[in-house]
Amino acid sequence: MIAMVFDLGLSLGGFIGGLAVGFTGMGGGAILTPMLVLIFNVPAGAAIGTDLVASLVMKPVSGFIHLKRGTVRLDIVKWLCFGSVPGAAMGAIFVGRLSDEVKENFLLRGLGVVLLLAAGAMSWRAIKSSSHKSVTAETVFPVRPLPTLILGLFGGFIVSLTSVGSGSLMIVVLTVLYPALRPTQLVGTDLVQAIPLVATAAIGHLIVGDVGFSVTTSLIIGAVPGAYFGAQMSSKAADKMIRPILILILIASGVKFLVG
Repeated sequence: MIAMVFDLGLSLGGFIGGLAVGFTGMGGGAILTPMLVLIFNVPAGAAIGTDLVASLVMKPVSGFIHLKRGTVRLDIVKWLCFGSVPGAAMGAIFVGRLSDEVKENFLLRGLGVVLLLAAGAMSWRAIKSSSHKSVTAETVFPVRPLPTLILGLFGGFIVSLTSVGSGSLMIVVLTVLYPALRPTQLVGTDLVQAIPLVATAAIGHLIVGDVGFSVTTSLIIGAVPGAYFGAQMSSKAADKMIRPILILILIASGVKFLVG
C-alpha cells in the first residue's frame, strides 16, 4: 500500500485523464497509469490498482450523461459484460499469483505492449472514421452475441492486468464489430460497459492489496469533474483535437516502459 498525502499534481493529472475519458471514452488508464509510474514513481502494481479504483468513480459520471442522452446500446453492453466481468476476475487472480520479483517487470513490459497496441488501434480508428460514411440515428442493426462476448472476455483480462484498454482498445474493436454505430453511441456504449468491468478489476486489485488510497483520493478529486466536463463537451471536433495528443502519450509511455 502506498502512503502519500494529497497531491495537487495528481489531481491535475486526474482532471486531464477525466477530460479524455469524457471526450472520447478513451485515455483514463492510458494517461493516469503511466503518469503514476513515470512521474510519481508509484510501483506498477499499485499504479494499476489505484487507477482502476479511480476509474470506477470517474467512468459512471460520463456514462450517466450518455445514458440520459440515449447514446448507449444497452443490448451490446450486456453481451460485453458477460465476457468482461469474468475476464477481469481472471486477470486480477493472475496478477495476485505473480511473485514480487516477477510482478513489477512483467507489468511494466505488459503496460508498454498494451500502450503501443492502443496507440495503433486509436490511429486506425482515426483513419477509419475520416472515411466512414455517416449513418442516421434511426439505423438499427442486431447484436452479435458471440464475438461481443469474446471481445469482453479479452478486454476484461487486459484491463485487469494493465488498467489500459477499457476505452482505447475495446472501442476500436466495437468499431469493427458494429460499423454502423455513430461516434456518440460508440463512446456512450463503451463508457457504460466499462463500469462493471472496471469494478470487477478494481475489487480484485483491492483484495490483492495493489491500491494506494491516498493516491486514489487525489486522482478522484480531479478526475470526477474532468469526466463530467469532458462528457458535457463531447463532440466530433473535441475528439479530433484530443486524439493525436493521446496517441503521442501512448507511444512515448509505451516505448519508455519497454526500453526502460
